[in-house]
Amino acid sequence: MKWIGVIPAMTTAFNPDYSVDHAFIAKHAQWLIKHGCSGVVALGSLGESATLRFDEKLQILKTLVRALDGKVPVVAGIASLSTMEAVDLAKAAVDAGCSGLMVLPPYVYSSDWREMKSHLQPVFRATKLSCMLYNNPVSYKTDFLPEQIAELAKAHANLHAVKESSADVRRVTALKSICGNRLTLFVGVDDLIVEGVRAGATGWIAGLVNAFPRESVALYNYAMRGETKKADELYKWFLPLLRMDTVPKFVQLIKLVQQKVGMGHERVRAPRCVLTGAERAAALKTLKFALANRPKI
Repeated sequence: MKWIGVIPAMTTAFNPDYSVDHAFIAKHAQWLIKHGCSGVVALGSLGESATLRFDEKLQILKTLVRALDGKVPVVAGIASLSTMEAVDLAKAAVDAGCSGLMVLPPYVYSSDWREMKSHLQPVFRATKLSCMLYNNPVSYKTDFLPEQIAELAKAHANLHAVKESSADVRRVTALKSICGNRLTLFVGVDDLIVEGVRAGATGWIAGLVNAFPRESVALYNYAMRGETKKADELYKWFLPLLRMDTVPKFVQLIKLVQQKVGMGHERVRAPRCVLTGAERAAALKTLKFALANRPKI
């Protein structure tokens, strides 16, 4: 498992009856890779994992592994209400052919470091797959501090990467200082990618890439190569869209954008509802302006 590049946190497509649309998921993944993405992550927050049954999660992983046929890694998001179910899903990801795991804290229950560590450790130990820790204190109210992440890395040889979604670029600097090159650091919020790379991150678990892979990969490459002018110009255009990844209705927003660019549908599972009224109008206005001024890559 090579933790590098732009890896989409894939949305989960649904049919009109809200069953999982496996045909589109396969097509979408192939399209993302064709445009330069270096792998895919399924079953994350953007993938509406909390609304998926265990069997649905397993079938999505199998669909992606078949569709990508070993060309790039498929990473399974491991998130559940219980530690036992998280362990079961990690083991199932091995059987499905996944290359890595992105391990989340448990849904709903947010507690102290002792309990969070006791949740993560059995998941890391459940398989030999390469693991990424997903730190998102904004959404999950559980904050893995750099010192705690370093402790986990010391204890678990298969913990290789961190998706840092605290929205604090100083965390990248702190992790680099404490861990050196022991962990690969990924930016996990879209509107921090340029700053994150400049601080030492070398990967991006991205959201708007679901609709704009060409621009996402170009922005990442400019930032990694130190092409400051090109990165800043593209970032300025992209930021109003990238900020859609950092608000509570990010799933609805990104799926709406996918629909409007012809690569997906805005259907979401309850309790989410599609955007309406002023929220929808504002999102469409932002997208319309972006498409009218879309840069040539």
